[in-house]
Amino acid sequence: MKKPERSETVEKERLHIRNKHRNLYDFNQLITSCPELGDHVVTNGYGNLSIDFKDSEAVKILNKALLRHFYEVELWDIPEGYLCPPIPGRADYIHYLADLLKDSEGKVPTGKSVKVLDIGTGANCIYPLIGHKEYRWTFVGSEIDYLAIRSAKNIIEANGLTKAINIRKQSISDHIFEGVIHHGERFDATICNPPFHASLRESMAETDRKWKNLGKETDRTTLNFGGKNSELWCEGGELRFVSKMIQESKAFAGSVSWFTSLISKKETLPSCYDELKAAGVTDFRTIPMSQGHKISRILAWTFK
Repeated sequence: MKKPERSETVEKERLHIRNKHRNLYDFNQLITSCPELGDHVVTNGYGNLSIDFKDSEAVKILNKALLRHFYEVELWDIPEGYLCPPIPGRADYIHYLADLLKDSEGKVPTGKSVKVLDIGTGANCIYPLIGHKEYRWTFVGSEIDYLAIRSAKNIIEANGLTKAINIRKQSISDHIFEGVIHHGERFDATICNPPFHASLRESMAETDRKWKNLGKETDRTTLNFGGKNSELWCEGGELRFVSKMIQESKAFAGSVSWFTSLISKKETLPSCYDELKAAGVTDFRTIPMSQGHKISRILAWTFK
C-alpha cells in the first residue's frame, strides 16, 4: 500500500526546486481555501484523499483551489470546453524561465521591470497569473480566440491585475510576434505552449489514449483537461508552429532577449536546431522538464 505513495512522491520531486507543488496535494488545506472542492474529494484505493481526474469539473475546481491557495487568485473560471491546464507543469515553465533570465542577470530577476510575452495565453491565463505571483513580473498575453480573450480579461479584472497583465488580440492567425509586439517595445522573454498536434485526427487519437490511461471508455466530445481545436492542433503541428516562430523571431531580435517555447516531441528538436542555425541565433538551449511520466522540454534562443 505504501509503494504507490513513494512512487508519486519521487515523481513530484522531479519538478523544479522552487515549484510549490513538489509535495502531494494537501486536500484539507485546499478545501479550506476553496470549500467547493470538498464536493469532489474522495478517498482513493490507497486510502489517500484525491479527486476523480476523469471528471473535468473536479479538475477545474482543483485548479481554482490551487490558484487561490498558492497564488492568491481569488476568482478564476474558464468557459466550458477550453483548456484547463495542469498547474504544476505550468509553474515549472515559469521557474525554469526565471533560471534562464538569471544567467544574464546574475540572480533571479523580480519586479515589474521584467516583461514577458505569453503567445497564445488562452482562456485560463495561467502563465501570467503564476509568473506575476511568483516573481512580480508583468505580462502581455496574445490570443486569436475572442472568447478566450474575454475570459482572460475577466480573470485579470476580477483579481485586480490590470496593471500587471495585458491581453492583446492577434488579428492575423498566421502571425506570431508581428502585430503583437509594438514598435520600440522590449521583452525580457517570450513563452509559448504551442498546439502540439498536426491534425484533428491526431488530436483525437491522443484523446483516446488519455481516456484509456484514465481507465475510462473513450469520450471524444470532452477531455478532463479540455481544449479547443486551436489550443490542441494546427496544420503541421508543433514543428511548423515553432519553425514559424523561429523565422519570425529574426525580425524582433532587438525587441526580445530570450525567445522560448515548449516542445512536446523530442523528434521536433533536430529540425528546430537547423532552423535556429539558419536564423543566425547567438545561443540556443534545450531545458528538460518532467511531471510524473510526462517528459517535455523548453527550447530557448537568443540573438543577443
